[in-house]
Formats: sequence, C-alpha cells, structure tokens
Amino acid sequence: METVRFRHAHFSARFPVDCLYTPSHFWMRPADGSAGQAVVDAAGEAVTGDAPRLWHVGFTKFATRMLGELVEMVLDVKPGKTVAGGERLGTVEGFKAVSDLFCIVDGMLQAANPALTAEACLTHSDPYGAGWLYAVQGTPTPGHLDVHGYIALLTATIDQLQASRYSDGDAHAPAEPAQSDEFESGDDA
Repeated sequence: METVRFRHAHFSARFPVDCLYTPSHFWMRPADGSAGQAVVDAAGEAVTGDAPRLWHVGFTKFATRMLGELVEMVLDVKPGKTVAGGERLGTVEGFKAVSDLFCIVDGMLQAANPALTAEACLTHSDPYGAGWLYAVQGTPTPGHLDVHGYIALLTATIDQLQASRYSDGDAHAPAEPAQSDEFESGDDA
C-alpha cells in the first residue's frame, strides 16, 4: 500500500494515498480495494464514477491517538437504512473518551465491521485495514480531502493544539513550538 509519511511535533503516521479523508479525521476507501479509485478533482470533490459504490469508513491514525484504543462501538442506525453525511450513527468509546460516530457517505448503511465485536482494538492497531468502522453504499459527501490536503489540515490542527497549550503563560514553554515536518511518499511494505 502506497503511503505518505507524516511527522510533526510528537506525532507521526503513514497515511494511505488511496483514501479520501475528512476534516473530522475519518478516512474512506472503496471496499472493493480498487487502488487509485478514491481520488478528488481540482475542486476537492470525489471522483467516484457513475454508480454509487461500497465504501469502508474508519478513523485516521490521528483520531485513534486522540480517542485512545476503542473499547466499544454502538450503532443506533441499523444496516439497510438510508443515511446522510453528518448524520449521527451511534457512539464509540475509547480509553480516553466517548464520542459520537458520524456518517461521511450519503447512501445506505450496509454493515458495521463485525471484526470489531471480537477485537475492538483493530481500529488502533490496523486503522486502514481490518480496523474499518462501517460500510455505506453511496457517494462521499462534499468537503473531503486527498492525502496531501489532509496532511495540510493535520499540520494546522497540531499547530493550533500546540499554540493553545502554550498560550497559558507557561514560563517553561518554548517561544515557538518546535516543529519537525517531514513528508515522504513511499511504499509501506
């Protein structure tokens, strides 16, 4: 799987290039594994072809770090129901927080990931593979990003977190947050 390596401050991760990403730190990829099919056009809109397709949706590595390992996922919406982007699907509970789970694809909810019932920590250990959360047959909602757009958003998010952390007047805080950015394309074999 081709990935882009990201490192900034105290966070590093590899992000697959064949995923689309949301500002709310979800990823989506065609469930059929068709590499290169999850692309965006110049306006940032998904290029998905004529027919709706089945999308796996999961948390990005940044989201799993903020949430902690997943303990439980509860979907309030049953498979076979029509869903829309932004709609609350249920909740996820991690070691660090409980959070609402939202839909990022317009269409029909197909399934929750059955593997998470037995091993919820897959969202942390394999977030872009076996750790997907749910599947929707449909079309991604507007506003998603390719991997480079997501990395730019993530850089700004981390900078903002650091700025708010150091804005409390801490005399021991550095004048400017230390940054070590690194972006590398590569194959994550």
